[in-house]
Amino acid sequence: MVLTVGIDVHKDTHTAVLVDELGRERAQRTCRATDAGHRVLVRWAHGRAQGGERVWAVEDCRHVSVRLERALLAAGQRVVRVPPKLMAGARSSARTRGKSDPIDALAIARAALREPQLPVAEHDQASRELKLLVDHREDLVCERTRMQNRLGWHLHELDPELDVPARALDRLVLLDRLAAELDEHHQGLLARLAGELLADIRESTRRIQALEREIAGRVRQHAPALLELPGCEALTAAKIVGETARPGRFRSEACFAMHAGVAPIPASSGRTNRHWLACSGNRQLNAALHRIAVTQARLPGGLGPTTSDDSTCAATRWKHCEP
Repeated sequence: MVLTVGIDVHKDTHTAVLVDELGRERAQRTCRATDAGHRVLVRWAHGRAQGGERVWAVEDCRHVSVRLERALLAAGQRVVRVPPKLMAGARSSARTRGKSDPIDALAIARAALREPQLPVAEHDQASRELKLLVDHREDLVCERTRMQNRLGWHLHELDPELDVPARALDRLVLLDRLAAELDEHHQGLLARLAGELLADIRESTRRIQALEREIAGRVRQHAPALLELPGCEALTAAKIVGETARPGRFRSEACFAMHAGVAPIPASSGRTNRHWLACSGNRQLNAALHRIAVTQARLPGGLGPTTSDDSTCAATRWKHCEP
């Protein structure tokens, strides 16, 4: 008999509910969201299941559930991820009214029983590290943009005739020229603050460039087939690797398209044959694939609207180079 353990994850605690194949609750347990608490949870489930097979259904909140998933996978457990939107239907159809951690954990377990093809949790070291690097670079770019916007207004207040080309405040040569001009012609608190912003922007730019070089090197090592795609540069390829984790975990290209939010949604009625654009799925992955498609459409002899069926799925291209 296969038992399902639904887990409602939080920052401090995790609540687990064990159900049988019919969705009947057998037991529940709350543990601390620590390594010791995870070990307690595994021992509890092993004792309650009495040696039977177990499937762990974890609410798909990666920033909260990642440590729990790692602990379960290290213990040899099978883990599936339940999207939060599936919990609503399971919770509304239950007899128990209200909302609590045990109620949510029970809804997660029953949603996993109702949807047998949920994505399996996997942690690949290479893709995990690429995702961390890409996310860190994007955070630095956002912080640098905020500083650049503030610096632009400071420079305008100091001297409206200061020539600062649009989107050029990430060029080290221009930053050095502005710093020299501020030191020579401008004094006061506003000039000092502008100089400090220039120094911070220069340091952020160097860190971003170093991260881009590291990301490019890792992509050439782990996913060289993606770089052969027209329109897929190192940062886009790293985004695909980090958000996909491993293309082999998808059953088909259609499953990957649903995950990325690029599969059309049928909206037909009667003799009409219409489709809607999907607004769900992984939007980061969707944006990366969109950049590739737009670039290919602009290339001479590239993919146009009439030849879109000939496009190569990025996941398939990467999958061919898997060991």
